[in-house]
Amino acid sequence: MPLLTAENLQKTYVTGEARVTALAGVSFAVEKGDFVALMGPSGCGKSTLLHLCGAMDRASSGTIRLNDRDLSDLGDDELTRVRREQVGFVFQFFNLLPTLTVADNIALPCLLAGMKDQDAERRARALAERVGIAHRLTHYPQQISGGEMQRAAIARALIHQPALLVADEPTGNLDSENGANVLNLIAGLNRELNVTVLLATHAADVAAAATRILKMKDGKFE
Repeated sequence: MPLLTAENLQKTYVTGEARVTALAGVSFAVEKGDFVALMGPSGCGKSTLLHLCGAMDRASSGTIRLNDRDLSDLGDDELTRVRREQVGFVFQFFNLLPTLTVADNIALPCLLAGMKDQDAERRARALAERVGIAHRLTHYPQQISGGEMQRAAIARALIHQPALLVADEPTGNLDSENGANVLNLIAGLNRELNVTVLLATHAADVAAAATRILKMKDGKFE
């Protein structure tokens, strides 16, 4: 059974009298352990689709199932629980909290879920070592490089052992060297930990790291 399935997903945004169709009937499936890249130009619907798959937004119509649960049937509290327990997020601009150390940023999802401080700290340290930033745990985000911030964001996304890692342009705010390093890290985690990855990008070289590429244009798959 696929980890994630979408059937005829449609998303329309309405502002006043204007209607913008971001997704126009998208269907696909992601198996456990897949590394799938959504590739296409800005405005093609990649981020909208990621937000639906990550339970951050609701479709206008169609269905999306994660671990065989129909997300459209869930209330807001249940969707929050899905995001907290089953999905990890990596964004272009890192989204680390500037008032927390790297260690606390990584541990935050576990702490919000009620895990004991020492257990969350132990898990954060292990992941920091895995992504190569254990020497930065006591630093604050403004004291480390962009590449290190993205590594911290990846560790934070994985600390609660989610079923799905959603990455929206994860290399878009990095130079070419750091971008390549972060991409290699995501690909390595996919292979070694069997982490299921759904990644959005406009760059062909980034998409090439995935085991499967879905090209989007005008809210549909080409």
